[in-house]
Amino acid sequence: MSCATALLTAGAPASAAPGAPPGKVPEQVGHLGAVSSIDADASQIGIDVLRRGGNAVDAAVATAAALGVTDPFSAGIGGGGFFVFYEARTGKVHTIDGRETAPGTADENLFVENGKAIPFAEAVTSGLSVGTPGTPATWLDALRKWGTLPLAKAMKPAEDLARHGFTVDKTFHDQIANNAARFSAFPATRELYLPGGAPPVVGSRFANPDLAKTYRELARTGNAALYRGRIGEDVVRTVQQPPVDPAAGLKVRPGKLSGEDLAKYRTVDREPTHTEYRGLDVYGMPAPSSGGLSVGEALNILEGTDLSQLDKTQYLHRFLESTRLSFADRNRWIGDPAFVDVPSAELLSQEFADSRACLIDPAQALVSPVAPGDPRDPQPCAAGDTPAPTPYEGENTTHLTAADRWGNVVAYTLTIEQEGGSGMVVPGRGFLLNNELTDFSMVPVTPGVPDPNLPAAGKRPRSSMAPTIVLKDGKPLLAAGSPGGASIITTVLQVLTGRLDRDLSLVEAIAEPRASQRNSDNAQVEQAFLNQPETAQLRALGQEFASAPGEIGASTAVELLPDGRWLAAAEPVRRGGGSARVVLPVPHP
Repeated sequence: MSCATALLTAGAPASAAPGAPPGKVPEQVGHLGAVSSIDADASQIGIDVLRRGGNAVDAAVATAAALGVTDPFSAGIGGGGFFVFYEARTGKVHTIDGRETAPGTADENLFVENGKAIPFAEAVTSGLSVGTPGTPATWLDALRKWGTLPLAKAMKPAEDLARHGFTVDKTFHDQIANNAARFSAFPATRELYLPGGAPPVVGSRFANPDLAKTYRELARTGNAALYRGRIGEDVVRTVQQPPVDPAAGLKVRPGKLSGEDLAKYRTVDREPTHTEYRGLDVYGMPAPSSGGLSVGEALNILEGTDLSQLDKTQYLHRFLESTRLSFADRNRWIGDPAFVDVPSAELLSQEFADSRACLIDPAQALVSPVAPGDPRDPQPCAAGDTPAPTPYEGENTTHLTAADRWGNVVAYTLTIEQEGGSGMVVPGRGFLLNNELTDFSMVPVTPGVPDPNLPAAGKRPRSSMAPTIVLKDGKPLLAAGSPGGASIITTVLQVLTGRLDRDLSLVEAIAEPRASQRNSDNAQVEQAFLNQPETAQLRALGQEFASAPGEIGASTAVELLPDGRWLAAAEPVRRGGGSARVVLPVPHP
């Protein structure tokens, strides 16, 4: 089936997943705009902004601020992210790089002691891991460039939400329980998230008055309070003198983030990545994110095969092999372009993709770790010499998508890295600091081979965030993204190919059992993937699998239907289900 025919299909009617909190539905269809996020309160705040005449950028910022309240262990003003925007007026796609930066004192030995990398868990829960936050700057810059609301109005609903509170769901409770040991080591974190020594009870009301005051001060000063003022002073103090309880017995190294680092921080406007796929234009986030480049390369690798005509086993085999190869190339070539020469155009060339695609054998899986190719000198079917394995990357991020009545679309992925970030709440400020700098390679991944992702002063660590917008004939078709660390890339690719090639509705593509092959011996897979009959057939082809520790990703997306209605889609089950909303819902058969 052609993508044009497939995209005329409609999804199932909106309904809440079994056990999902009230207000959480995985799909809605209607008019005047859409918002999809992991949280019902956040999505509703975005929809309310659209109903009052705001545009997609206003709604995205308001939704993101709300997620900083209700999903604080994944994102918030202590972190960073990547913002992709389709501007209906010009037909152009823009991006904002709001990634965190390393302190001015950092060098390639940031996480090295006595010639060895420090233990990863100790790096995470430390001041060393905290990069200069970029999320507040992203919000202000996006609103100034394309929004209609001032920062204060966009943040006000989230400020009110923090002050008055929201209903605790199982996900919020469990995320605190998962981190209770390290959260309890920091008095400010313990007081906020472990009142009485335990996580808030599911169904109880949780408020964060310190965060409400912080939001108000940020909005009033246009972020100056963070980047040049009192909030920034509190951030620097927390990083340089981690407020750890001595009785906890936890080794927490101080960092060197300074007021000068905060004052120097700037977001970066970057040209989006662009890939043509089956007559569609796919736009994503460029380096230092590897998301747009890796998704784009994998799509180019798959371009030569009609995935709609394959059985499910062969489709999944090609999908797994395409990301195995694109991750080998990602690990060797992608880093912060201010510090390394990233061959972006070459990585996205069809010539290079074809030189990699011919390594795929329909009858036999490749053996990982696969060596990278040379995008500047692609040799057909050349396997390369030195393997490029994938280092670990934190998985707790959040993604939102928004669209408005004028046809503007936002795909925005933001994060504080690990679940709970560094574990350190800034005392009196109500937000967690990121551990984003652990996204750097602590030491070269492959000894003797240049690593583009080693720490350096002012450098942005490589990311896998992949907010993606797809256009058809210059108009928005769909936008999607996901959390999940390095599995973001595979999740977005699986959603895209499921929708564009496999005749799945958008919510069906999101709900599919997930697999994530990242150039490792075993692809990480969900239990539902192992339960499929195709898994045995894939194993016969040499594909190997390991159970993921939990769910993979929590995608959200929007789609513009052929009749002009917006479809919002989110997870039916993962992370308790997502919240897909439209401004004016209509029945959807």
